[in-house]
Parts: sequence; structure tokens; C-alpha cells
Amino acid sequence: MTEKHILSKSTFLRGLQCHKSLYLNRYRRDLRDPIGPELQEVFATGHEVGELARGLFPGGVPSKPPKSFQFQRAVEVTRELIEAGKDIIYEAAFQHERVLALVDILVRDGDKWRAYEVKSSASLKEVHIPDAGIQYYIMQGQGIELADLSIVHLNTSYVRQGELDLEQLFSIVSVHSEVLELQPELPDLVAELKGILAGGMVPEIPIGPHCSVPYDCDFIGYCWSEVPEYSVFNVARMSKKEAFGLYREGIVRTEDIPNDYPLGDTAAFQVRSDKNGRTTISEVAIHAFLQTLNYPLYFLDFETFNPAIPPYDGTRPYGQIPYQYSLHKKESPRGELEHTGFLAEAGMDPRLPLIESMLSELEAPGDIVVYSGFEAGRIRDLAQQFPEHSEALEALLERLVDLMQPFRDRAYYAPEMRGSYSIKAVLPALVPDLSYDGLAISDGGMAMRAYYELGDEKNPDRIEAIRNNLWEYCKLDSLAMVRILEVLESL
Repeated sequence: MTEKHILSKSTFLRGLQCHKSLYLNRYRRDLRDPIGPELQEVFATGHEVGELARGLFPGGVPSKPPKSFQFQRAVEVTRELIEAGKDIIYEAAFQHERVLALVDILVRDGDKWRAYEVKSSASLKEVHIPDAGIQYYIMQGQGIELADLSIVHLNTSYVRQGELDLEQLFSIVSVHSEVLELQPELPDLVAELKGILAGGMVPEIPIGPHCSVPYDCDFIGYCWSEVPEYSVFNVARMSKKEAFGLYREGIVRTEDIPNDYPLGDTAAFQVRSDKNGRTTISEVAIHAFLQTLNYPLYFLDFETFNPAIPPYDGTRPYGQIPYQYSLHKKESPRGELEHTGFLAEAGMDPRLPLIESMLSELEAPGDIVVYSGFEAGRIRDLAQQFPEHSEALEALLERLVDLMQPFRDRAYYAPEMRGSYSIKAVLPALVPDLSYDGLAISDGGMAMRAYYELGDEKNPDRIEAIRNNLWEYCKLDSLAMVRILEVLESL
């Protein structure tokens, strides 16, 4: 039987990023950050994309052991499949010098093989080279000659029309030459990382830019425990290099940044505000912004999902697909507030019914207030995807007003905003009594996951509860704009 591996491809990459993370991952997993729903979603997406990519090379055999995580048995199964003359193997497992790697797709090419590593990313990334490099190193060490090694990733230029076209959905990029250049370094790197694991003590490595490059480390909660929630790392438009430079000098709070430290205009404005604790208000600029508004006002907010695999005609990988909107309306500054909206039924293409509902509610005249350019982007997408409604949708674009403008321009800035002008930062600073706290859904990511959950839910009571939670969250997003504008008008 094959000996248990010391390193895997993933832990090799972890070790390249940080020796401390590698050691803690082996011996102190109890210190790891909890796996949140966002990361679970990344894993699920990777699995979905990997399964679909097998269709590029159909007819393969999985190198699957009887039970999960029996990696050494998977190595034996792979060897058996190769000896049996199988031409296509999925998740082929190889181990060399007690370093393990799984290859997503392995295809025989004469007396050699072609290896394909599937990524759910939309492009080839720098980290994919050492990822593929360690695979090559292990396979060569086991006598597997490779004619080529490629990264398979999603092609975001692909627009679905009808059945999925896998040849268009995926891009295949050979990294063979880059991987070959890396090979001379790998024996020493492997030996170094094995030495770290055998060292018997946690490497003393301070926090640094490596904590989030190429991936966010899952020991940040432990390693960054002495860094406060708000610090020099939150200064807008300050580079990581500058922030870590201050940190290494013992400067952690923004208020402690020396007055003569060179900062850009945006960062300097934020730091000054933190030091003096005063809110900055430009009544002239706010008045000028308010003068541009034409009542009645419609306050519009979308909720969207962005699946890796485009589900409908006209959609792309990771394209934002709106499934819900919330709309508040005011006839005048002191007029009554009305609310309406739309939430698609799960399992359907939500776009056309959303368009029809939205156009019926957004009759001219009147400006449409949004926060950031997100809604404009979605309306443009819909106009392109549904030409029969393009004229009406493009007319909406001419009526959009971005409520973010006075905050982006620093016409209104409060220290509580902490360098951000997102609505999640602005709302508590201007309208502290209106909060997302206590909502079952409190951000867009949670809303997206709840909408996905609706597609699988069968319990009517649970479906009703999820839909109510989605309504409450999206409704608060558009109401937040109403209340923020009322504060500006009161000035």
C-alpha cells in the first residue's frame, strides 16, 4: 500500500503562501476560521463546474475509491485504470515522495497523456501555474509522461443560446511551457515544506500581504486577533504596502498616523475626520445635487444571482441576473410613501416578468433614484437580452439618479462611515434608527443564497418564510435610500 501523503497539492500551495498557515493547518486546525456560506458556495461552484467540464472529454472513468478521503486507495485505483488501458480518467490520483495530487481530467495521447485542471475562475490566474506545476512534478515522478498540461476555465464571453455549448463555455489554455520552467525549483520547495511540518514548532511569521494573496487565509481570525476591527488597513485608497509599513512601526489606529505622513487626498480626508471626530457637510454641493431631482421620485433596488453556468438564453458565466426589485415612490418631498416590488417564483427565468412588472410601475415622469451604478448595468443587460423591450428600458436609464454621488464626492462624510460610501456605511451614519441588524437576510450574498434555497425547498411554510425574508431585506434597501435622501433634504 502507498504510504500516507505528507503534502497534497492544496497544502503545497498553502505552504507557498505562508509557512505558518501550513503548520497550523496540519497541527492546529481548531484555530481555523469557520467555513462560512460564501466559501461553501465557492466549493459547490467548483464541484459543479468540474463535473460539467467532463463533458469536454466524455466516456471517462472516475478514479474513485470505495470511501471518501481514501486517497492512497485512489492512487492504487488510478494505477489499475491505467494498466487496464483506460483512455480517459477523472480525478486521477498520483503520489510521489509522499506528495499527493488529483488531476481533474487525464486523457491518453498515444504513449503519453494530456492533463486538464478545471477551474471555476473566469481567466487563467498566476496561482494556477504552481498548482499545475506540482501536478506535473508528481506525475513525472510516477513515470507518467505528459504531452501537455492545460487549465480549463470559464469563458465569460460566451453567451448562451439554446443548449449549453461546452466548447464555447470553457477555454482551454496550455501552461505546459510555464510548468516546465518551474520544475527545477520544485524538489527544494517540497523538501522545505516537509521540513516546516517536521519542525515541531509554529513558524514565527508576522501578518503581511501574503495573508490574502493569492487566497484569503483561513487563519486570519487567529493571526490578526490583535488588529482592531477598524485600523490603518481600512484607510481608503491606501496600499497594502503602506498599511503594513505603518503596522510594522506600531501604528495601528488611524488616529495615530503622523500628520506629516504622505497620504492621498481621499485617505488624508478620512484620517483627518477620524482625528477630529467631526462630520463634514457641504451644503452648497448637497443643495446642487438636490436641485437636479425631479419628483415624483422612484427608489429602485435590484437583487440578483450570478451562477457560474449561464442558465438562460442571453446570459453569460457569472452574469448578474435580477430576480427581485423593491420600489418606493414619493410624489413630493413631503408626500406619502408608496411601496411595491417583484419577487420571481423559484425555478423560472425571472427576467421577462421582472421587466414587465418594473416597466408598469416606472411610468414617466419622475427620476429613478438608485445607489451606485449597479442597477444601470442590470437594466442595460436586460435591454440587450430582450430587444422587444430595449427602447423602454433604455428610456429608464435617462431617468436614473445616483444617490451615492454626494457621498462619493465627500459632500457629506461622517467618521462613522469609516472611509466607505457604500449604503451599508452611509445608512447607520445618517439614519441610525434604521438597521439591517435583526433581519434574517442582511446582505446581498445572503439574499442570493436564500433565492437558491427556494429552488430546492418543498415545505410551503419554509418557502413562505424565505420569500418574506427576501421581501423585508430588499424593501429595506430601497427604504434606506428614501431615508438618506430625507436627511440630505433636511439640511
